[in-house]
Amino acid sequence: MSKSVIVIGSGFAGLSAASFMAKDGWEVTVIEKNETPGGRARQLKDQGFTFDMGPSFYWMPDVFERYFSCFGRKVSDYYLLERLDPSYRIYWNDGYTNIPAMFDELKAVFESFEKGSALKLEHYLKEAKYKYKTGMQNLVYKPGLSLLEFLDWSVIKGVFRLDIITSIKKHIERHFTNPRLRQMMEFPVLFLGALPEDTPALYSLMNYADIKGGTWYPRGGMYAVVEGMYRLAIELGVKFRFEENVKEIVVKSGTAKEVITSNGRYHADAVISGADYEFTERVLLPPECRVYSEKYWTKRTMAPSCLLYYVGLNKKLKGVVHHSLFFDVPFDRHGFEIYKEPSWPTEPLFYLSVSSYSDPGAAPVGYENLVFLVPVAAGLSGDDEELRERYFQKLLHRLEKHTGESVENSIVFKKSYSVTDFVHDYNSFRGNAYGLANTLSQTAILRPSCRSKKVRNLFFTGQLTVPGPGVPPSLISGEVVARQVIKEID
Repeated sequence: MSKSVIVIGSGFAGLSAASFMAKDGWEVTVIEKNETPGGRARQLKDQGFTFDMGPSFYWMPDVFERYFSCFGRKVSDYYLLERLDPSYRIYWNDGYTNIPAMFDELKAVFESFEKGSALKLEHYLKEAKYKYKTGMQNLVYKPGLSLLEFLDWSVIKGVFRLDIITSIKKHIERHFTNPRLRQMMEFPVLFLGALPEDTPALYSLMNYADIKGGTWYPRGGMYAVVEGMYRLAIELGVKFRFEENVKEIVVKSGTAKEVITSNGRYHADAVISGADYEFTERVLLPPECRVYSEKYWTKRTMAPSCLLYYVGLNKKLKGVVHHSLFFDVPFDRHGFEIYKEPSWPTEPLFYLSVSSYSDPGAAPVGYENLVFLVPVAAGLSGDDEELRERYFQKLLHRLEKHTGESVENSIVFKKSYSVTDFVHDYNSFRGNAYGLANTLSQTAILRPSCRSKKVRNLFFTGQLTVPGPGVPPSLISGEVVARQVIKEID
């Protein structure tokens, strides 16, 4: 008789874990509080517009290819990919820079900012490639339960090349002097949950993923990836229960016996929670079964939350590309207001996605869909309509200034989303959007364990455990925890 497992949550990590468990022959039931799969990567459809509510950058395509290949499938069996060129655009206070997909063209861009920087970029990326390959092979796909996992000779002999102690800020400064080049190289780590000066230089691997791996677009948006993973799970026999809230994990003699939901009770041989780790322990478990205290969670460094706007226009914009970063205000101040003295930003950096630029199906014919994203500190209060509208006007005016186009009078749809919504919809700890920060003191074995130390058959997956925040790490997290369940539960 096959064993059974309950997976709580159908985000990327939950979907991944469910499929790997089903592949091993387990009976898998996924319980999801929302009406569709995807977790933070849900989709919003309204008035003919289609928006990805969460992630929109498709990086590290090798991780997705590896994921589907584990089941004898290919990415192309589920969705189509297009490499974007430019990868994205960066707006400065006096113009913009397109980041081209072709490396030779990118080197020319670097050289235009700083003579000799093209050669420095080649050297930088050679080091970053080593970190990416070594990190992915020997660090990322580990459960983080013991230091012994990392006693791999290729890691040991190359430990200094991994730059675990040096900050990425110092690492970038060694290679480039131009402030705009430095900002371009620091950008990918900002969402890991710490300032560049507090992030290990190991994460220059993100620059390699960005520049060499490329920025891609799944036709239909990032939700096409969710739908592909969901279809795969169904093909493997996974059962889904939507619009069902988990109320309690019943523990007897150190073993999870039942999962009680708003609709019923489920018995299982193991439980994998893809819900926020802190919520699972504080709300779903009895006090004596919690491993981490309230004080522990209070001291954690969280990756950012977000202030988001989903906007539909009744016209096309001429001066935009698919992805844009607005670095037209002081770069360091906003990061300080996220990580050092948490507060609503004075003048926010922001990101703009216009998926209808690449995908006509994202908006009605002749219309445009926009997603504005401002990273903000987790745990902020006061995100009422007045605050949201005030920030929206700031972003809108800057967009109009840089594109030279009127936007406000063409808005026919608008929805905002922020800290309180993350808490309400995802039981998100402090309203975080990206999970637990990947600082040196919160990496690998120093992250909350993917296996409960008090409940023998309870496991965790997602952005608050190993390996860390982001979509590719979430796919990996599901695989890692599934392997651990299969290994430990007889």
